[in-house]
Amino acid sequence: MRILTVSIRVTSPAVTYEPREEADQPPRAKRLILGDPLTSEELDEQLLPKKRALPIFASDALSSVAYAPQELLMILLIGGTAFLAFSPWVAGAVVLLLVVVVASYRQLIKAYPSGGGDYEVARTNLGEVPGVVVASALLVDYVLTVAVSVASGVDNIISAIPELNPGRIELAVGFVILIVLVNLRGVREASFAFAIPTYVFIGSVAVMIVVGLTRTLMGDPPVASSAEFAVQGEELTQAAVILLILRAFSSGCSALTGVEAVSNGVPAFRKPKIRNAQMTLVLMGGIAIVLFAGLTALGLLSGVHYAENPCNLIGFDCANQPQPSLMAQIAAATFGAGSIPFFLIQAATACVLLLAANTAFNGFPLLGSVLARDGYAPKALNTRGDRLVFSNGMIILGIGAIIVLVVYQANLTTLIQLYIIGVFVSFSLGQIGMVRHWRRTLRNLKTLTADAAAQSAALYERRSARTGLVINSIGAAMTVFVLLIVTVTKFTHGAWLVFLAIPVLATLMIGVNRYYRDVEHEIEVDDSTHFGSNGDLAIVLVNRLQKPVIKAIDYALAAKHQKALALHVAVTEAEATALQRQWEEHRIPMDLVIVESPYRSYAAPVASFIKKYREKHGAAVVTVYLPQYIVGHWWENLLHNRRSRRIAQQLMLVHGVSITLVPWLLDSSELVYGRRSRPLPGDDRGGRPAPETLGTRSLEG
Repeated sequence: MRILTVSIRVTSPAVTYEPREEADQPPRAKRLILGDPLTSEELDEQLLPKKRALPIFASDALSSVAYAPQELLMILLIGGTAFLAFSPWVAGAVVLLLVVVVASYRQLIKAYPSGGGDYEVARTNLGEVPGVVVASALLVDYVLTVAVSVASGVDNIISAIPELNPGRIELAVGFVILIVLVNLRGVREASFAFAIPTYVFIGSVAVMIVVGLTRTLMGDPPVASSAEFAVQGEELTQAAVILLILRAFSSGCSALTGVEAVSNGVPAFRKPKIRNAQMTLVLMGGIAIVLFAGLTALGLLSGVHYAENPCNLIGFDCANQPQPSLMAQIAAATFGAGSIPFFLIQAATACVLLLAANTAFNGFPLLGSVLARDGYAPKALNTRGDRLVFSNGMIILGIGAIIVLVVYQANLTTLIQLYIIGVFVSFSLGQIGMVRHWRRTLRNLKTLTADAAAQSAALYERRSARTGLVINSIGAAMTVFVLLIVTVTKFTHGAWLVFLAIPVLATLMIGVNRYYRDVEHEIEVDDSTHFGSNGDLAIVLVNRLQKPVIKAIDYALAAKHQKALALHVAVTEAEATALQRQWEEHRIPMDLVIVESPYRSYAAPVASFIKKYREKHGAAVVTVYLPQYIVGHWWENLLHNRRSRRIAQQLMLVHGVSITLVPWLLDSSELVYGRRSRPLPGDDRGGRPAPETLGTRSLEG
C-alpha cells in the first residue's frame, strides 16, 4: 500500500451568513399539525380536572352502552323473539357485575395509584409472568377498543346515511388517523375536543330514555321500525339454550370495557389524584349503568329486532339496505325518523363511539411507558413528545387498530367476538392480585405491638384492608366466572386469536426484559475500567473536495486534536491526482493522506491505516469525521449517504474509533427543517479575519 502525504495551508473565502430559526424548534409542518412544543415545566398544566377527565377516560365505558344492549338482544334473537324475555335478567346480571367491578377498582386506585393498574397489581402480588400476561391482555384489548369503537361509530353514521356504506373501511381508517392527530396535540387539547360530544351524548340519550319511558307510561310506547319483522328462530336443545343465554351475557359484558382505564390513568389527574380518580370512576359507572339499563328497556318496549344476519328478519330487504343500529331504531321510534333529535342522537352517538377510542389512546401509551420503565417494552415508549404525551405509543396503537379494521372490514359483529377477552383476563388477575395484597396487609398488621395496633391509623388501615378484601374477593370470583363464560362462548367465534396473541406478546415482553437485563449487566461500571490513551488522532474522510468536506475539516480543526489529517481512499489514480491538485489550488490547512484501494473497498483501507498508525505512534484514540447530507424528501435518502453509512457501520467495529457525522443541509431540507447550509465555515481558523458585518456566527449547518 502506497501512502502519499501533502501538507499546505490556506485561508477560506469570505462568506455571508443567513439568520436561522432556533435549532430546537420542530419543522413548520409538524408545528402546524401538532402545535408548538411544550416545555417539561408545563407538564402540571396538562393534568386533568374531573370534568375533563370524565370524557377522556370514561368515553369507552360510556360509549359501550351504545352497542352492548344491541349485541345482547341480537344474540338472544337467534333463538327467536321468545328468548327476548331473558334479556331483563341478563341485563341485570351485567349491571350487578358492573357495580362490583367499579367498587373493586376504587380499591385498586387507592392501593396502586402510580398508573400501572392491573399490570402493577399482578406483577407485585402474583409475579412476573401474571404481570406481563395482564399487560399483554390490556394492550391487545386497547387495540380492539379502538377498532370496535370506530367500527361502531361508522355503523351508526351509515345507519343515518346509508349511502356511505360502500366507504365503510375508508371512513374507519380516516377516523383513526384523525383521533391519533388530535391526541398527539396533547391530553389537555384532546380533553377540550372530546368533552362536548361526550356530554352531548350523555344528555341526549338520557333525554331519549326519559321521553321513551314517559310515553310508555302514558300508554303510547315507541314502536321500532323492525318490530313488524318476524324472526325465524333456530331449533335449540336445552344445553344450547343455556349456552345462548351465556353468550348473550358475555356480549352484554362489553359494557364493562374501559372501566380499567381510570386506574391506568391516575397520574394524569390533578391533585388530589386518588380522590379525583375514584370520583371519576364512580361517576362513570353510575352513568353507564343508567344508560345501559335504559336502552335495554327501551329496546324491549319498542320491539327492536336486531339480527346477527339481517336476512333472517322476515320482510326486511337485506340486499339493498344496511340494518339500522339499535340506537338509530330507538331514536326514530321515540322522536321520529328524520327529526332533529334523531339526527342529534345519531351524531352524538357516532361521535362518542369514535371518541371512545380516545380512552385507549390514553391507556395504551401510559401502560406502554410503565412497561418501558420496567424494561418489558422498548424504551422509546417512555419518551414524551413535543406535546408532553407518549407519542410513540399513540402511533403504534393507531397502526395496530388500522390493521385490524382493514383485515376485518370494519365489521362490528365480527370484531365484537374478539372483544372483552383481554379486559376480563386483566380484571381477573388484577382482582386476584388485590386479594393477595389485602391479605398481606392484614398479616403485617398482626405483627404490630399492642400499643401500635391500638393506634387510630392502624385501626383505620385494618378496617380498610378488611373492606377491600371482601370487595376484591367478590370481584375476583365474579370476573373469573365471567372470563370462563366469555372464553367458552366466544372461543370458536374468533376469540382464539386473542388467546394466541396474548401469550405471544407476553413472551416477547419477557424476551425484551431479559435482553435489557443482559445489556445492563454488560455495560455496568467495574473496577477493571482504565482511563486515558497514548494519543488523539482526527481523520476527515474525503471523497471529493466539496463544501461538506470543508465543513468537516473546520470541525476537526476546531476540536483541537493532537493530530488531524484528511484521508482519501483512492479507487483510481485519476481521482487521487485530481484531488491532490484541488488540495494544492485551494490551499487546505490540513495534511492530505491518499490510500490506494485496488479492491474498491473503503472501510477496510481506513481500518488498515489506523492499525499502521497505532503501530507507529501508539494506541491513539481515533475520531473519524464523516460528512453527511440532510435532505427534505424521503427519496433523496436513496440517492445519498449510502457509502458513508456503510463506512460508519464498519469503522464502529474497530476498537478505539469514534464516528462524528458532520451534517450538511441541502436546499430541499428547508421544506422540513426550515433552514439550509449556506456558509463555508472557518474564516478565523483559515487565516482570514471575518468581515465586521458578519458579527457573531454559528458553525452549525
